[in-house]
Amino acid sequence: MADFVLVHGAWHGAWCWKHVLAPLRAAGHRAFAVTLGGVGERAHQPSASIDLQSHLDDVLAVIEAEELEGAILVGHSYAGMVITGVAGRLQQHASGRIAALVYLDAVVPRPGESWSATHGAATREQRRAEIARTGVLAPADPVVFGLQGVARDWVARRMTPQPGRLYDAPLDFDARQVAALRRIFIDCTSPALATIAESRARVRAEPGWELHALATGHDAMVSDPEALVRVLLTLT
Repeated sequence: MADFVLVHGAWHGAWCWKHVLAPLRAAGHRAFAVTLGGVGERAHQPSASIDLQSHLDDVLAVIEAEELEGAILVGHSYAGMVITGVAGRLQQHASGRIAALVYLDAVVPRPGESWSATHGAATREQRRAEIARTGVLAPADPVVFGLQGVARDWVARRMTPQPGRLYDAPLDFDARQVAALRRIFIDCTSPALATIAESRARVRAEPGWELHALATGHDAMVSDPEALVRVLLTLT
């Protein structure tokens, strides 16, 4: 039996893992979906109070409350920042709590980088201007994640603004300690989301990564949960 901790990306919430939780549990594993502060059912929290440390604490609290050992952390998109930070903290103070890190079409940061660091200049300029005006990042149209029809509408109804303080918040961690863990990158290739391009290049250039490709869009947990679950089950 394995313990999975599923961490959503920007604008999402624990709701996005609906079609992944049940099959993982049916296969005999425990699975916990975290909603990060300021989004999803926690969107009522003041955005200005949410920073990157808040999101690390959200995930750490689940690991502590459930007394998890050897957990598999799955981070989607922006949450690559979060699972990296959580791993860095636990590797330093409580080695053994995490068995593997799964980056689902996710940001792969280097020490001292922010979420914005892997984006192109035009994207950074546009997002910083929006944050300066409103304090948040409005949700993207799920069409850019390769979703259409009912699936697109289901996601669009649930997405909420992303707290703006997260965008340029740097993440400090010991890269050697994180690299000592098993690290898996799941590349969603159809269509490939442009803001993940730098992370795709990094995992192909750096040693120690396990790579999987899914012929689906960025929100694989919605567009092809069966294929995603098959990959996750190979890790147990």
